[in-house]
Amino acid sequence: MVIFQNIWWLLVLIGVMILIHELGHYWAARFFDVKIEAFSFGFGPRLFGFRRGETDFRFSLILFGGYVKMAGEQPGDETNDPRSFTAKPRWQRLIIAFAGPAMNVVLAVALVTGLYMVRYPKMPASEREAIVGHVVPDSPAAKAGIREGDEIVRMDGIPAPTWEDVFIREISNAGNPIPLVLNRGGRQIRVTVTPILDERTGVGFAGWSEQSEIQVSGYVPGVNAARNAGLIRGDILLAINGQPIRSSHKLNEVLTASAGKPVEILYSRNGVRHKTAVQPEKSTVTGEERWMIGVQLEPRLIMTRLSFPEALRESIGRNLKSATLIYKFLQGIVERRMSAKSLEGPIRIAQLSGEAAREGPEAFIGLMAMVSLNLAIFNLLPIPILDGGVILLLLIEMLMRRDLSLQVKETVFKLGFVFLMAVVMFVLYNDISKILPG
Repeated sequence: MVIFQNIWWLLVLIGVMILIHELGHYWAARFFDVKIEAFSFGFGPRLFGFRRGETDFRFSLILFGGYVKMAGEQPGDETNDPRSFTAKPRWQRLIIAFAGPAMNVVLAVALVTGLYMVRYPKMPASEREAIVGHVVPDSPAAKAGIREGDEIVRMDGIPAPTWEDVFIREISNAGNPIPLVLNRGGRQIRVTVTPILDERTGVGFAGWSEQSEIQVSGYVPGVNAARNAGLIRGDILLAINGQPIRSSHKLNEVLTASAGKPVEILYSRNGVRHKTAVQPEKSTVTGEERWMIGVQLEPRLIMTRLSFPEALRESIGRNLKSATLIYKFLQGIVERRMSAKSLEGPIRIAQLSGEAAREGPEAFIGLMAMVSLNLAIFNLLPIPILDGGVILLLLIEMLMRRDLSLQVKETVFKLGFVFLMAVVMFVLYNDISKILPG
C-alpha cells in the first residue's frame, strides 16, 4: 500500500513540475508566434482532448508530466513554415529553450514564498553562530584538534560563517584542506580540517555538528520507540541519561553506548519539562545497523510569519543558497571530490514524496520546491536533448554565425540521448542498491 502511495505522490510531484516547465516553453513560443502543434498532458497515445486554433490540447495515456510540440522543433523536421521553431531568430529560440527551466525556478521561489508567509522557521539570535556542539571521536575534526564549544569565526576565507556555510564546504571538499579560525575561550586558534569521503553518503564528512537545542521535527519510518514514548513534533530534547544534548550526534553516541537498554529522556514541551523512558530499537533505515529511538531532529526554531515582500526576499535567498549547494555538489562529482553514489533517482524521490505527503502539505510543498529547483538546474546542463544542450548549440551557432549541419545535430542529439539513458540507469541502480540489504 505504501509503495502505491509513493508512486502516486511521485506522479503528482513530477507531473506538476513538468507541466509548469512545458508551460514556460509554450508561453515563450506563443509570444514569438511559433506554431504549436500540440500541448499534451502526459505522454504516449492520445486519449482525448480539444483543438483550439492550430493547437491540439490533449490528454495522453501516461499522465506523467507533458510536452509541447512545435513545428520544426526536432532535427530532421522539414518545414518551410515561417512560423516554425527553426525559422525563428536564434535569440528567440534560445529564450524559448530557457523559458522551461526558468518557470521551474519561478515555481520554486513561489512555493517557498507561500510557505514563509504561513510559517517561517527562524533561528534564535543566540544560536546563529557556528558553535561546535559535538565532535565525533577519531574524525577529521577531532584529528584537527577541534573541540566542543569552539566557535568557527572564519572558514575558508568566509568571516562569521553560518552552519549552512560550514555544511556546504564540508560536503563538497572531501580530501581538500579547509583552513579555519576558531574562537576558544576568547583566544583565536588556527587549524586545518580535511573532510573525508563518506562512502555511505558519497559526500565529505568532517565529524562535527552544531551546538543548538534540538527539537523533534518528525518520526523515522519503521522506528516507533519515540512515538510510543509520547514524544511529538516540537518537543525540545534537553538530556538523555543525564547527559545534555546539544546535537543529534550526541544523541546517537549515547544510544550506541546504551546497547539497547532503556534510556531516560528529559524534554521540554511548551516550556514545561518532562521525563520519559524510551526503549531504543535496532534499525538499518540509515544504511547501517544501529540503535535508534526514531525521531527526526532539527535545531530549535522560532516559528513566525513573513509579509509578502519579506517572504519573497527570503525565498530568493534560500533558493540561491540551494542552487549554490547543487552546483557545489555537481562540481564535486566532476572533480571526484564527491561520489556519484549520492545521486538519487525516481525511486528515492518516490519515497521522499510519499513521506512528505504523509507528513502534511507543508512538507510536500517544500519538497516540490526543492525538486523543482533541481529539475531547472538539471535541464540547464549542457547535455544535448536537454534544454541546456539546445542552448549550447544555439550559442555555438551564434558564435559561428551559421547553422550546424543536420547530420552533426542528429549525431549530437543521439549521443546526448545515450548519455542521458546511462545516467537514468545509474541512478536507478543507485536507488535499488540503497534499498537492498547488504
